[in-house]
Amino acid sequence: MAIVKPFRGVRPPKELVEKVESRPYDVLDSEEARAEAGDNEMSLYHIIKPEINFEPGTSEYDPKVYESAAEHFQMFQDKGWLVQDEKEQYYIYAQTMNGHTQYGLVIGAYVEDYMNGVIKKHELTRRDKEEDRMKHVRVNNANIEPVFFAYPDNKVLNDLINRVVKGEAEYDFIAPIDGFRHQFWVISDDNDIKTVTEEFAKMPSLYIADGHHRSAAAALVGAEKAKQNPNHKGDEEYNYFMAVAFQASQLTILDYNRVVKDLNGMTAEQFIEALKKNFEVECMGTDMYRPNKLHNFSLYLEGKWYSLQAKEGTFDAKDPIGVLDVDISSRLILNELLGIKDLRSDNRIDFVGGLRGLEELKRRVDSGEMKMALALHPVTMQQIMDIADNGKIMPPKATWFEPKLRSGLIIHKLS
Repeated sequence: MAIVKPFRGVRPPKELVEKVESRPYDVLDSEEARAEAGDNEMSLYHIIKPEINFEPGTSEYDPKVYESAAEHFQMFQDKGWLVQDEKEQYYIYAQTMNGHTQYGLVIGAYVEDYMNGVIKKHELTRRDKEEDRMKHVRVNNANIEPVFFAYPDNKVLNDLINRVVKGEAEYDFIAPIDGFRHQFWVISDDNDIKTVTEEFAKMPSLYIADGHHRSAAAALVGAEKAKQNPNHKGDEEYNYFMAVAFQASQLTILDYNRVVKDLNGMTAEQFIEALKKNFEVECMGTDMYRPNKLHNFSLYLEGKWYSLQAKEGTFDAKDPIGVLDVDISSRLILNELLGIKDLRSDNRIDFVGGLRGLEELKRRVDSGEMKMALALHPVTMQQIMDIADNGKIMPPKATWFEPKLRSGLIIHKLS
């Protein structure tokens, strides 16, 4: 069963939140962060992208860069740009995109739950990326940015959230760049806090939706601190890390599409003919075509759109991995026809998040940069949970969650 706790959040005063908040560290590069921060000394980028505090070209992995993150985190607190709440509380974080709002509970997730598999993952992590985030957690002694969880739908929590959000939000703003609305409430009532803790304790599992490296780093640092403390009791703050947990049915997963530089020596006609072995192929003309169901794909090639429907027998409906469209397309198109074996390392392929739309696929092919584009139907949250429950790992580049969690709304100290 899942163990969670409230915590004393460190967060900006209401009037400063839009100065402090930012996009997460891993959705933009150093120069983009430098440009977005501009002359705003309150921008969280000074903590989560601290290389911008130095000359352009400074490595983000330089020890002095990590030290600068800690110095700025302390300075933000000294200047009152970040203030710690007096009471341990839960929080509600809502995001609205295209008229749809999803409500997340900001919780302290239990490190041991990550270690023993109560908190389930569906992606592999890379040790170098884990170590980078571990250094950041260590030097700040805090989880500066939250991870993104999903939990099975729960009526009691849903009713509690609906009641709390009828009150005035602590924060309420439209973010630059993405244009989405972000709102934030504090759950300070002791009975409500008790209810949240008790309802999570009934759940057999929580699921990492996005932020696998941050989850791993936060949990590993917590475990590391436990080993280093000769007086470890188990109730220390480092035994928990910060997550925003959303009801699974509320989450929006967008398509994660592929663009490829060449047809592996085939002409367009030969490629279309080769596809017919495993797919029902239909030319849809020049109007953009979006996959309309699972196992249906959209191909853009030489100015035309095609519908590809996987034939019966090309996938195993009982295999939680084999039934995925990312697996079907990887096996039968990218590998078998185009010779792309490793999606992580082959430089002939690139990936386009669904928020950019089919227009971006068309643009990259029409420009001559890419030869073809392949659009997939989005993975469902139920598929992700089934895979995690079976101890399986999703194929690479399978999920694109949107909106991304804004950083800087709340921080969790480890002591």
